[in-house]
Amino acid sequence: MATKTLHDLFLNELKDIYNAEKQLTRALPKMARAATNPELKQGFEHHLEQTRGQVERLDSVFESLDASSRGQTCEAMEGLLAEAQELMELGLEPDAMDAALIAAAQKVEHYEIATYGTVCTWAKAMKHEEALDLLLETLAEEKETDQILTKLAKTAVNTAAARHAHPQAA
Repeated sequence: MATKTLHDLFLNELKDIYNAEKQLTRALPKMARAATNPELKQGFEHHLEQTRGQVERLDSVFESLDASSRGQTCEAMEGLLAEAQELMELGLEPDAMDAALIAAAQKVEHYEIATYGTVCTWAKAMKHEEALDLLLETLAEEKETDQILTKLAKTAVNTAAARHAHPQAA
């Protein structure tokens, strides 16, 4: 068996995040339907479009590397999305559901930020300039989505959910 290199590891991680993005394109519509806050619902719908673009960008990365995107299942994303599904089945009141959805979405975003940060570092080290440019664009989108979720949680969703949790404190 041939010794594996950083390039092999890089391709493995790209296949992993490619599968993760594909899984997310199936989960985001469910999350949008479960959201009651209009901004959150719109945010999930917007991120779905971004995610589809990220999949296309990854297709371009694979093309630039003359590699296939097939052959990897992202078990981490499977787990994160299964956890999100469990939250959606808890029977939470609407504001608590929105808070749970933000928490689940931020876990996904943090996983993606970690992965894209890593593959960007490796792409730079191996001088895969075209791949790096595409991956940096996606990393910026993931960070922006995380910031939007944080702002929404702090300014509206968590406050509303807390009022329902402790009505006497309102």
